[in-house]
Amino acid sequence: MASTVSLSIKLIRIGAGLLVIALASIGLTLWVTWQLEGGAAAVNEAGRMRMQTWRLNSSVAAQLPASDINALVAQFDQSLGLLRSGDPSRPLFVPWNDEVSRQFVMVEALWQNQRPLWLGEVPPDAARSLQAAGEFVDAIDGFVLVIEKQLSGYTAILNLFQFVMMALAIGSAVIMLYTGYLYVINPLAHLRRVLARVEAGEFGTRIDVDTQDEFGQVAAGFNRMASTLQSLYEGLEAKVQAKTQRIEAQRARLEALYEVSAFLAQSNTIEELSRGFSQRVRQVMKADAVAVRWSDEANQRYLMLASDCFPQEMQEEERSLLAGACACGNLQPDARTRVIPIHTHDAAPMRHCARAGYESLVSVPVRLQQRLIGEIDLFFRSDVQLNADETELLDALASHLASALEGLRAAALEREAAVGEERALLARELHDSIAQSLAFLKIQTGLLRSAVQKQQPDKVSSTLDELDAGLKESINDVRELLVHFRTRTNTDDIEAALQETLQKFQHQTGLPTRLQLEGQGLPLPADVQVQVLHVLQEALSNVRKHAGASHVSLDVHKAARWRFAVRDNGAGFDTAQQRSENHVGMKIMRERAERIGASVELVSSPGQGTTVTLTLPPYPVSGRGIGTLGLNLQELSETLPAP
Repeated sequence: MASTVSLSIKLIRIGAGLLVIALASIGLTLWVTWQLEGGAAAVNEAGRMRMQTWRLNSSVAAQLPASDINALVAQFDQSLGLLRSGDPSRPLFVPWNDEVSRQFVMVEALWQNQRPLWLGEVPPDAARSLQAAGEFVDAIDGFVLVIEKQLSGYTAILNLFQFVMMALAIGSAVIMLYTGYLYVINPLAHLRRVLARVEAGEFGTRIDVDTQDEFGQVAAGFNRMASTLQSLYEGLEAKVQAKTQRIEAQRARLEALYEVSAFLAQSNTIEELSRGFSQRVRQVMKADAVAVRWSDEANQRYLMLASDCFPQEMQEEERSLLAGACACGNLQPDARTRVIPIHTHDAAPMRHCARAGYESLVSVPVRLQQRLIGEIDLFFRSDVQLNADETELLDALASHLASALEGLRAAALEREAAVGEERALLARELHDSIAQSLAFLKIQTGLLRSAVQKQQPDKVSSTLDELDAGLKESINDVRELLVHFRTRTNTDDIEAALQETLQKFQHQTGLPTRLQLEGQGLPLPADVQVQVLHVLQEALSNVRKHAGASHVSLDVHKAARWRFAVRDNGAGFDTAQQRSENHVGMKIMRERAERIGASVELVSSPGQGTTVTLTLPPYPVSGRGIGTLGLNLQELSETLPAP
């Protein structure tokens, strides 16, 4: 039977027992020593009485005064009283027993008989006093001998206790050594031997647990550890294989997710995206067929965007599916990825699936910002159970599909907005330049017809000259418009685009130009640069048309608020009475500046030239980027005649 007492309790019990024995031995030794010390003092006091007896006899023989004899008798009385009651402070006490008590009674009785003799008015003669003194001394000697006999017994007991205590010390040391070996050293040695066997690979080694103390608990814990190590060692290969398979499955899922994401990012059309997505999802999930359905805004009808390995006749029947008519397209707002057994549904479309051999349907809802926008249906010809990892993978693929389709839609809307904005921009440019020139040419054509009918050769010639000048002006406007749209920006620095713009202006007009930049500022975004260049080009166009200048400069100040200033040394004008053409140009510049939150300021006076200043906000942004219509502006410019 296993002991339930802990090692600490065992050691406490052994130590407490030895301590009690030691304390008892020490106490008994102290008591014996106390008795010996008190008995020795009693022997000394009794011996003193013998001396006092002879002094009393000598005093009587010498016929000393009665007071001296009374003092000696009083000393006798005091000594007997001290022997009777003892004196703990010295210590002094008689080791009483029957023999000692009897001898002390004899001494007291003899003293009581002799005491009147010593205190009588007539002192005893020498013979009588000598006889009385001898009798009393003999009685005292007998009393001392009895005490010494008792003390010799105590001394023997003390010697015996000393030998016993020596034996107890030796026994205690032996007991402690044996206890230490039995309860500590031997279990530790056994544990060390078993541990060495486990280190050698013998995981089946166990320790017999026969106690419930600390070493028993350690042994039980060691057995559990050895059992765990044995099970881990024996099942390590299987666990490694299972872990490897799980990691491989996770790697395959991540690879599939990455591949599908990369494909979705590269797709340019909905047809290409949905068809490629369905093929890849079918391969990843090892499905027999896949259908990708898209919902209308009201979630009342589901349109099949693409499918893979889906029967052709079923594609025709389920190309447009009413919501709730089948397990497919029957999603609730809180729907989750689920497995639907096909044989449990009686709807006609589900019977078609059953006839095609499908047994399980996996429905994966497609959400965009918590809104159901479609469904992915995977068809299997066997029972299917999805684990948590597969469900998570399908949800992630559906989320990527929704994001990709939304990205295509947003890109289409952006392209549409860019095309619309560029068309509006072209319309404004044509209206503000070429349309006005054409209207002027129409008027001149009417005048020319009238002059021909009236046969006015001079007027015909002047009108033809004006028509020729108007056509040249229109050609210049078209070329300038093409130059505007062919200007490229630099996302790092606008300086190159500004230099290119001034070079083209100088080439068209022959006027010398100067570009001066100063300060430091953050680079302007590309769309902001486009708007800035259009404003500057419009300002240069006004210089070409109206200023009559001989020099143009462009000053750029880079700072938190960029500032562009176009200066000419032309004729200038009164800003309070500016012409309609200039008014239209300023309106165009201000409209473009407002798109990026900038402001345009015009300073001019007759004969003093003109300065147009464009000031940007601290962080300019453009509401919309400038798109492209796909026009071949290079070919269009080459078809126009030179100015």
